[in-house]
Amino acid sequence: MSQNLLRHEASPYLLQHKDNPVHWRPWGPSAFAEARRDNKPILLSVGYAACHWCHVMAHESFEDPDTAAVMNRLFVNIKVDREERPDIDQIYMTALHALGEQGGWPLTMFLTPDGEPIWGGTYFPPTARYGRPAFVAILEEVARLFREEPDKVERNRTHLMDTLRRTRPTDAIAADTNLLDQAAERLLTYMDLERGGIRGAPKFPQASLLEMLWRAGLRTGYPRFRDAVLTTLRHLCQGGIYDHLGGGFARYSVDDRWLVPHFEKMLYDNAQLIGLLTEAFLATGEPLFRTRIEETVAWLLRDMCLPGGAFAASVDADSEGHEGRYYVWRPSDLVELLGPDDATFFAEVYDVTPAGNFEGASILNRLTHLQPLDAVAEARLARLRVTLLDARHRRVPPATDDKTLTDWNGLTIAALARAGDALARPDWIDRAAEAYAFITTTMSRDSRLAHAHRAGVTVYPGLATDYAALIKATLALHDATHDEAWIARAIHHTAVLRRHYWDTTHPGYFLSADDADTLIVRPRSATDEATPSADAVMAANLVRLWRLTGEDSYRADADAIIAHARFADNLFTTTAMLSALDFRLGVVDVVIVTPDGQSPAALVAVVRAAPNTNLVLAIHRGEVRVDPGHPAHGKSSLDGKPTAYVCRGDTCSPPTTSPVELAALLSPTPPGPLPIDAVRP
Repeated sequence: MSQNLLRHEASPYLLQHKDNPVHWRPWGPSAFAEARRDNKPILLSVGYAACHWCHVMAHESFEDPDTAAVMNRLFVNIKVDREERPDIDQIYMTALHALGEQGGWPLTMFLTPDGEPIWGGTYFPPTARYGRPAFVAILEEVARLFREEPDKVERNRTHLMDTLRRTRPTDAIAADTNLLDQAAERLLTYMDLERGGIRGAPKFPQASLLEMLWRAGLRTGYPRFRDAVLTTLRHLCQGGIYDHLGGGFARYSVDDRWLVPHFEKMLYDNAQLIGLLTEAFLATGEPLFRTRIEETVAWLLRDMCLPGGAFAASVDADSEGHEGRYYVWRPSDLVELLGPDDATFFAEVYDVTPAGNFEGASILNRLTHLQPLDAVAEARLARLRVTLLDARHRRVPPATDDKTLTDWNGLTIAALARAGDALARPDWIDRAAEAYAFITTTMSRDSRLAHAHRAGVTVYPGLATDYAALIKATLALHDATHDEAWIARAIHHTAVLRRHYWDTTHPGYFLSADDADTLIVRPRSATDEATPSADAVMAANLVRLWRLTGEDSYRADADAIIAHARFADNLFTTTAMLSALDFRLGVVDVVIVTPDGQSPAALVAVVRAAPNTNLVLAIHRGEVRVDPGHPAHGKSSLDGKPTAYVCRGDTCSPPTTSPVELAALLSPTPPGPLPIDAVRP
């Protein structure tokens, strides 16, 4: 079959390649049948719509008729959107790492006709440069090896498949505060204490790492943990990685000072940063953090919200064939739009110079003005930003990948609910609930979730990350609204997840469902990538459900997941699990019992103001309705007034109706070691 078959797909990334002269096939049985029939190796190319280097390789190689002719002659060529099929991406990225290669996209893997990996890389240039061989030379050599040296191919295949199938038991590590403290101390040694983030370049926001260090600061009282996070957030908020006109953060910066980003904006980064900035704002009251939350939420609601209420996946880095063109400015642009006086003022604050800081133009940033100016100056800048944003809207915008992903939407719903509650924005909470409704209706079938949806095409079944993120969202909506119906929804999703994804051998979750299409291995979701692992998110979800309901099976599953976590393998890929462990060890229940006709608002306000990320708030009318195993079971109000109980472990405080007394009960006290009740392998 000599044609490109991607025109029939729904994925924006695949549709970007529908007119390539390459005979692309979507992932599926027919492509593998073709490879087996013709005894050809498979070239698997994995990327995503907002990926700059994916665009570069497409332009240099996939749009080139001569290169395409070589690909078509020697291979069956399969194109995959990693956001649509992260299970496929994870398998073959793991294989690439087993070859000793650094990961990234585009991912270029060579497979047997049965889909088993034999070799691979990422971006390959059309001619040898950057220390990389030319793409056509790679194609011809891999095809030659497949034909002429099957023994070498078989050795590679066997090695990679053994690696993919290998499940190593975890070492027995005491899951206690000592582990948390040692991990935090070690991670702090990698931090750039002057500019934030991990030392060196490129710099990624790494929200899970920052959350773990933030929790370490709260737990220990050690200021360097907190300072490392705040330094990072201030530079993120004022750097070129932030869109100072439209709001939202780019995926990463290519330098070590957050100045020059790769300009793509990903939904998951912005969701996680909204959540982290919310905690930082509550703790510090810094106006910068509140402003960036409000601007980024405004961007989400203005530019990323799709019909039905869910959110789009990403915004491309490129427009008009050039990376960042949409976002950069020259002094002459400012003079034309603002007039000379305002242009001079704006250029000085936002680093717009004749030489520029990016390919002769300037990325807006305030890295030399980290602290806000006086109120009059900031109001003037706000007015000028509106003028420039209006002008920018007349430029050719970068493309938006408008597919809906359940996991990324779950993270976004959770962030909107948390920020809406913290910043007294009930409209954000309403938008979060609207997005949840879309996911659970349009993207749900037979009470089970889908992973992706676009243009009437839905990718079933969902992944463990979808359930984990949506359960997190459901619990955040409960926390923001105190509507117990959200707990019932979380319980339902948790039951479905356990039924179809639980690994009975090594407690935790497979990424794909037990009835999903069979891949060469069934991947787990045990380590963090750009988003936290399903295991880590669910460990925290299960702890929260345990404390909200008193159901001990949730605690048992959470403890088992944490006990089998691979903390010793790579701290950077288990920071979300370390945060889940911190939550498990330090969780504090605040149970408020409210008589009919009374408002608990004064007590709730105290809980909201408490600088503790481990609080679980539940409000009950009449009496506490939880399982008998919960220490607050059967508690009631005192003297007919709203009454609070603070519960740690198996005991609760005496009842209090006083906001002052409640605040004293919630003052931070570092938890002692609490053993995890789970069987070690």
